[in-house]
Amino acid sequence: MTDAALEPNALDPHRDQPVPHLGETLKHALGAVILLHGRGGTADDILSLAGEMYRPELAYLAPQAAGNSWYPYSFLAPREQNQPWLNSALGKVAATVKQATDAGIDAENIVLCGFSQGACLATEFVASHPHRYAGLIAFTGGLIGPPDEDLRHTGDLAGTPAFFGSGDPDPHVPFARVQESANILAGMGAVVTLRRFPGRPHTILPEELDAARRIVLDAFGNTPIRT
Repeated sequence: MTDAALEPNALDPHRDQPVPHLGETLKHALGAVILLHGRGGTADDILSLAGEMYRPELAYLAPQAAGNSWYPYSFLAPREQNQPWLNSALGKVAATVKQATDAGIDAENIVLCGFSQGACLATEFVASHPHRYAGLIAFTGGLIGPPDEDLRHTGDLAGTPAFFGSGDPDPHVPFARVQESANILAGMGAVVTLRRFPGRPHTILPEELDAARRIVLDAFGNTPIRT
């Protein structure tokens, strides 16, 4: 993957990007699944994952990054190198969550799911905005920051189910960072499942999709219908 061209002078480059929507309207949805695409991907690309964990009573939201990239450098780069894009990306996720909560969907009925750069963003958002969420699904991603940075966050995830799956080795995401991130979120009270797939390419395997479906089914299988 290559770095996408972003507007270097924009203070909030992702703010006005669209949020494509699939499934039930937010007003009537039981819950929301927020899908975050990877570097070079699009909202429409990641929305195709909705079919793998689809329930007609849920709303699926996929924010679009400006220039198809949430931040220009590696997630292992010093955080200041990825500004202002990183803060803008976290703000875009926060705004999408608020869109759901303003419609009456509690945080505990919101799943955050991402692939690669989007998985890093989802993990960082959940850790830095701790609540009981319906789930975190990180397909090849981890907390954002350089190797020598203290990545720990404070707050209580209160039993949030979290799935981390990654190949090892992966060309973009060291498995050691995935494992460290899983341990940090577990320390914050998440119920974490970590899967390592030796030799797996930079993609998503059927076993990982099965884990995602289980999180969604466990979260919403017996949720009363909103009227």
